[in-house]
Amino acid sequence: MAFDALRDTLPDYAKDIKLNLGSLANDQTLNEQQKWGAFLACAHAAGVGELIRALEAETANKLSPEAKTAAKAAAAIMGMNNVYYRSVHLLSNEEYRTLRTGLRMNIIANPGVDKGDFELWALAVSAVNGCGMCLDAHEAELRKREFTAAQIQQALRIAAVVSAGAAVLRAESALAA
Repeated sequence: MAFDALRDTLPDYAKDIKLNLGSLANDQTLNEQQKWGAFLACAHAAGVGELIRALEAETANKLSPEAKTAAKAAAAIMGMNNVYYRSVHLLSNEEYRTLRTGLRMNIIANPGVDKGDFELWALAVSAVNGCGMCLDAHEAELRKREFTAAQIQQALRIAAVVSAGAAVLRAESALAA
C-alpha cells in the first residue's frame, strides 16, 4: 500500500503524525467514500507531490472515478474560494462583503457525488487553507444534511494530520536538497 509506505518514510520525530494517519485510515466514523475523499482532497490542497501520489494510489480501489474527481475538484474550488472569502473577511472595509463575488463555482452545485460528501471535503480543505468563513458555511451545510459533530470533527482531524504530514515532507525535502 502506497499510503502505508509513505507513512513509514516519515521521520521518528513525526511519530505522532504516523500514528494518527494510521488510526484515521482505520476509523469508521465516516464511510469509506467520505474518509478517503477527505484524505485525497486534503492531499491535493497541501500540494506535496509525494503525498498526492500516495493517496492517489491508495484510493485507486477505494473511490470511484467520480468521487476522485470530486475530491480533487473540492481542493481546486476551495483553493480559490478560501483565498477570496478569507480576504473579504479579513479586510476592514465591509463594502467588499456586499459586492457580487463574480467567480464561477458551478462544481459546488453539481459535484457528481453526494452533495454532503462534497461539502465535507470542502470543509476539510477549508481547514487546510485556514478560511474561517468557509468553515462556517460548509459546517452549516453539513449540519442541514444531518452530519454529526463527530463526523465533521473526523474530517477536521484528517485535514490536520494530512497538513502536518505535508509539512514534514516539505521540511525533509528541503533538508535533502
